[in-house]
Amino acid sequence: MSESIETLTDLLERASSRKFLDLPASEDFGYADQNNFPFLALVGQPEMKLALLLALINPNVGGVLLLGPRGTGKTTAVRSLVDLMPKVPRSLCHYGCMPEDIELGGMDAVCVDCAKKYGQDEPLTYLDQVQLVELPLNARLDDVVGGIDERAAVHNRIRLKKGLLARADRHLLYIDEVNLLSDDVVDVILDAAAQGKYSVHRGSMVGTYRSRFVLIGSMNPEEGRLRPQILDRFGLRVIVRGLHNRQDRLEAYRRSVNFLNQPQELAQAYAGGTARARNELEEARKKLADVEITEKALSFGLSLIEGLGIESLRAEITLFEAARAHAVADGRKKAGLKDIRATAPLALRSRRSAFIKDYLANQAEEEAHLSELIRSLSNKMQPRRKSSSNKKTSKSNSG
Repeated sequence: MSESIETLTDLLERASSRKFLDLPASEDFGYADQNNFPFLALVGQPEMKLALLLALINPNVGGVLLLGPRGTGKTTAVRSLVDLMPKVPRSLCHYGCMPEDIELGGMDAVCVDCAKKYGQDEPLTYLDQVQLVELPLNARLDDVVGGIDERAAVHNRIRLKKGLLARADRHLLYIDEVNLLSDDVVDVILDAAAQGKYSVHRGSMVGTYRSRFVLIGSMNPEEGRLRPQILDRFGLRVIVRGLHNRQDRLEAYRRSVNFLNQPQELAQAYAGGTARARNELEEARKKLADVEITEKALSFGLSLIEGLGIESLRAEITLFEAARAHAVADGRKKAGLKDIRATAPLALRSRRSAFIKDYLANQAEEEAHLSELIRSLSNKMQPRRKSSSNKKTSKSNSG
């Protein structure tokens, strides 16, 4: 992969067409390293890879939901993002105090220790690579939101312990089999994702934590449906199907076996492309703020939404933010029709609801009948005006 790569989308396309490398055998020293399958080594699935990259570039797309049968690479693809993660500022404080808190709310907006550090011009943050935080299916509510720190309680110090949502701040939160989560955990995640923060109450103690994460979920529709409430929270929706081309399936098999036997060597084979992709992704995030959408693209997008009869305003947010991310990934400062066409299937599928359509139609019929009834009864209740002839007659009789 020595050829020059101009944009992130070019890199993704070229990596997908790369053929299997027969790697040399390596000596096993017995170290148990954490290795992830290289993102660029994934075969096929262009929609899934594009959606995940757009979510990394622009968190405003609202996350990604991967729907498909087992064994189609959903979890592998999400975990492979680790090597592409950009760096973000992280708080050095247990309570998550940030310089932006002081800028918005003054010194009282942070803890005493951080206020002292800020006054002494000491850093409150450090640069940390975005991590993938996985939510296990058996997670309890206290595991998700946090609770009393039992280790501190042993030493007669009572303080709150961060939950998974707080630890996922500025990171990616991945929920495999999201449709099987308990309702109380799902509700908490939805509220935290929508607000960007949440509060924990334990007796007289109250803690407020940030939860600005990119939500990624995956599910197998065979194992149950997803509640409409949480489905609407995912910005991009990807239907992940199996590979139908025989050569692609053979290529996927070879790379999978190679990863099982020689994971470090496979990672090294894609190390150059991975490094370039990570750099391109960081540059895309920096340039995103300058990307605008043309009026034609806006009009086209709104026409698509109107034509589909989508009620949720999240459709516009996801579509236009995804289009901006797609443009900057392609090295452009203006998002046009090309970007809307590329992201519309991801942003707009599965947003129509037959139930809501029928409900609103019935409601419109009822409201029309109600308006007609109000008008009719109002006309009957109005006093009748006396004609001019009656007025003259009444005057002559009085004379």
